[in-house]
Amino acid sequence: MFDDTLISTNPLAVLPIQREPRIHTLAEYLRREERSDELHEYYDGFITKLPMARGPHNEIVGNMTAALKVAIKASPKTFRLFTGQQLVYLPALNFGLYPDVLVVAEAPKYWDENQVLLINPIVIVEVLSKSTKKYDRTEKFAEYKTLPSFQEYILIDPNKCHIESRFREEPNLWRDTIIKEITASIYLKSLDCHLDLMDIYENIVLKK
Repeated sequence: MFDDTLISTNPLAVLPIQREPRIHTLAEYLRREERSDELHEYYDGFITKLPMARGPHNEIVGNMTAALKVAIKASPKTFRLFTGQQLVYLPALNFGLYPDVLVVAEAPKYWDENQVLLINPIVIVEVLSKSTKKYDRTEKFAEYKTLPSFQEYILIDPNKCHIESRFREEPNLWRDTIIKEITASIYLKSLDCHLDLMDIYENIVLKK
């Protein structure tokens, strides 16, 4: 005789079916991203939703964008400024990432005809968050380094006065600088300009 109590007593009977994650092509990702109200990053077939950003994070992005705009407008060289909605494509890894702010020299270059996948940033700025700061400082930096154009990486802590700059002096040699004084300025060597930390942290309540 069949004992139907085995259905409820067998723990394997209530386990959900495990499905392999779906692998998306780059074209599928771009079509999905175009229709989405939220931003997602692309990791060689896998799609990850970006976490919601806090107010201070967004305000620092705005401050940094404004400060960079003034600086590059005064430069004798031509630079172009982009903010967090610009997708950067890493051909060597087949990754698509959204930096908080980025600058390109001369003119932007794109991987695709639709001018969505930017491939030639010279400066990338990331405002750190609790959930992403380890990734931004390590793996994400290594990923960005696969871009030949990439020369300078700026990491901004939104909670305290702490900005890190990493400049590519040689193909495999990066010079690190850390600024912690609110009255100081940070020098962006790739753009040959100084940015005051008081402008970057304007209206931000910092921890002491």
